[in-house]
Amino acid sequence: MSRDVTPADSPAAFVTTRWTQVLSARGDSPEAHAALSDLCTAYYAPVLAFIRRSSKDEDAARDLTQGFFARLLARHGLDTVEPGRARFRSYLLGAVKNFLASDHERACADKRGGGLPTVSLDSATDTTTALPIPDPAGQASDEFFDREWARAIVSRALDGLAAHFAADGKGEEFDALKPWLLGELESLSQADTARRLGLSEGAVKVAIHRVRKRFRETVKAEIAQTVGDPAQVQEELRYLVDVLSKAD
Repeated sequence: MSRDVTPADSPAAFVTTRWTQVLSARGDSPEAHAALSDLCTAYYAPVLAFIRRSSKDEDAARDLTQGFFARLLARHGLDTVEPGRARFRSYLLGAVKNFLASDHERACADKRGGGLPTVSLDSATDTTTALPIPDPAGQASDEFFDREWARAIVSRALDGLAAHFAADGKGEEFDALKPWLLGELESLSQADTARRLGLSEGAVKVAIHRVRKRFRETVKAEIAQTVGDPAQVQEELRYLVDVLSKAD
């Protein structure tokens, strides 16, 4: 996915965000399909982590994750999503939970020799290959998924900032300032960073303030790509910060 996104505070940002593009076309255009594919690529990691936590088997988890996204991209299934309220995070979590439940039912039917058809993501007209997973009641929690989602948002924002700094020839500066974005400051000081960069402590303090502000804007821009209403960005940001604050 391109990192050159419009700041989330701009009303125009929601004209072309990927999730609103998918919702407005309900997956019926090549552009909407490409937008959904970009979102799935961007947020593959939270789904894999959720499935891995549920299946306990690395190979099975990866196979299930690939199968889930292949199914999601091959179907439209967005007709019941409310454009003004939808979050891609919530839609994806619901879809993967349904997928795992369907696969579990199919696996149980195969063990009984019943050969019952599995329930698809959005209808009862499709089947999927059964893979060994435990009872869906033992799935990872919604909060676990949301925490992995928040981490993916942060990771994408950091990657985006790193790319911008590198393009400006300031990759070393970003590496030096990055700990102040992640709270990894046990053995660091602004004086040490100033010496490393050949700057004054005052200049480093200003640089930290600026990179934090830009990081927050980048996070909000990433979030804006995954919600259906500009009013949801700040709410989603607060929620994801809260989820991360409760991480083990």
